[in-house]
Amino acid sequence: MLNKAMIIGRLGRDPELKYTQSGMPVTSLTIATDESYMDRDGNKVERTEWHRVSVFQKAAENCAQYLSKGSLVYVEGRIQTRKWQDQQGQDRYSTDIVANTVRFLDRKSDRIGGEESTSYAPRPNKSNANNQMEDYGSPFPSEASDMDDTPF
Repeated sequence: MLNKAMIIGRLGRDPELKYTQSGMPVTSLTIATDESYMDRDGNKVERTEWHRVSVFQKAAENCAQYLSKGSLVYVEGRIQTRKWQDQQGQDRYSTDIVANTVRFLDRKSDRIGGEESTSYAPRPNKSNANNQMEDYGSPFPSEASDMDDTPF
């Protein structure tokens, strides 16, 4: 069986770092991905999907320290649905991505509305022979120049 999620998007708010009762760091991220396409009538349709992401251990602390609202990130992990009861006793569900990889795809100074001058460059992927970061292309499909011809 396979349970794997991979997204590239921007943080919708600053990361929230908390600690479990045992002292393990956990950071919650809210990441937006978007898509746009032309409908049958030729109108441009834009849609944003919001994803909740949980990051644990040292990666959680790094995310809290180096990421902020607007940061561009690549996240890879598994999808997990949690069930709980609200104050009225109703069953509630939350589907999150539990991250095992978070890559920072921009520097703080590159961010939308970023006023910070410091930057953080993640370590290059050691498996890449040229020791350079991979180019994942446009962070949002709507920013790709050839997406206006999408038939659906």
